[in-house]
Parts: sequence; C-alpha cells; structure tokens
Amino acid sequence: MTKTAVTLLMAFILAVMFGCNRVQTRMAPNHKPTTASNASWNFDDVPVGQLPAGWKVAATNRKGPLATWQVIKDTTAPSGDHVLALTSPNHAFGGTFNICWTDTVSFLDGEIEVRFKAVKGEEDQGGGVIWRVQDKENYYIARFNPLENNFRIYYVRDGARKTLADSRIALPAGKWHTLKIVQHGNHFAGFLDGKKLLEDTDDLFMKPGGVGLWTKADAVTSFDDFKVESGAEKDGDDHEDGDDR
Repeated sequence: MTKTAVTLLMAFILAVMFGCNRVQTRMAPNHKPTTASNASWNFDDVPVGQLPAGWKVAATNRKGPLATWQVIKDTTAPSGDHVLALTSPNHAFGGTFNICWTDTVSFLDGEIEVRFKAVKGEEDQGGGVIWRVQDKENYYIARFNPLENNFRIYYVRDGARKTLADSRIALPAGKWHTLKIVQHGNHFAGFLDGKKLLEDTDDLFMKPGGVGLWTKADAVTSFDDFKVESGAEKDGDDHEDGDDR
C-alpha cells in the first residue's frame, strides 16, 4: 500500500470515529417522558390586567358570563405587589365554580401551595387550589371558606362536587393565609397555615392533570406565590411544619 493510500485510509477511519462520537453526543440527552413538573408563579412579571402565559379562565356549572380573573396590584401581597385575583364574578349563580387554571403543568404527585386572601362575597368567600384537572368539569379541590369556617377537599366529577375531607377552623378574612396539599397515589393531605387538618384517600382521578385556582359563586379572592412541586414522596412532606417525624 502506498503512503498516499495509507494516509487516505487513516483519514477515513478518523472521520468515521468522529462522526460516531457526534451521533452519540447528540443522542445522549434523550430522556424518557415524565409527568413531573415544577413551577412557581408570583405574578410580578405579569402586567396588570392580564393573565399569566398559558393560563385560562373557565367555569364549572356555568350560568352567565365568566368571572373576571386578572393580575392586579396589591401592596399587602406576600411577595412583590402583583397578585392573581378574581375581581368580579359577573354572574349571580351560586352553583358556579370559577376557575383559572393551566395545563402547561402536568401534575400527578407532589405538593401544591398558594397564599390566598378572601376579599369579599355574600354567598361564598375564600377559595383554593385545583389539581389533576382533566377538564373544567373534573378535578380535585382544596378550599377554605371563612363564612362557613371550614376547610375541605372535594372531587368534582362531571360538574358534581363531593366532599372527601372536612375540618372546622376559623381564620380571618382579609388576611393572607397559606394553603397546601400533598398528593401521592390515592393519598392526600391538606394544610392551612402550616397545620395538617385533612387526610384521606380517593381513587377517582389517578392520571396527571392541570393545576389552578378556584372560587365559588360570588367569592372575590386574591392569590399569590403559587407553587407546584411534583415528584416522589419525601420523608416528612405530609407532616406539619416543625414536625420532627
């Protein structure tokens, strides 16, 4: 074999090796699809009068116009001065569930936390979070109502609501409070201001779904610091704050 032929052969071998390495490098980042999604919103980067990107307004058992949800300024906000609020129900039907939610996050297991302030409402007050949202008629809810002095978790199936867990507690309206749910498999726990008040199991919605915020009827409520952390159960993540177990 001539010197020129040897040189060409070595160049060919190096080119093949380099090309294979590039293919491996491009393929290495491939990951299996996952339902785990982590996200947080403090709404401070959202212009007043608008919704966060990817969020939408809907209603369960709608009769009349949709409620108005928008980012507003609130100098009492826990962080920054922007909050996401239902500012006007725009209807008089007491059986309507006003929701603002997103399917850009796919939540199955993990934690959801939000700060909320019940502003006003004659028939209902307060509100809470929804998760594993399949559509506007099918999801789980955790909500606090200062008019009724209760904290409850429900499911909504085909627009019909059923209580899964209930706790009596009095908290003042017009003040900021923290609501959190922890969900793993069919087991859930509900917290208000760091105290675990609800716990049970339910097998209705076992697929991942969207997340969002909820009020009922004429409840005008503000929300801030909405956080979603998906993933496997961690030691102590369904215990009260300060619990050493």
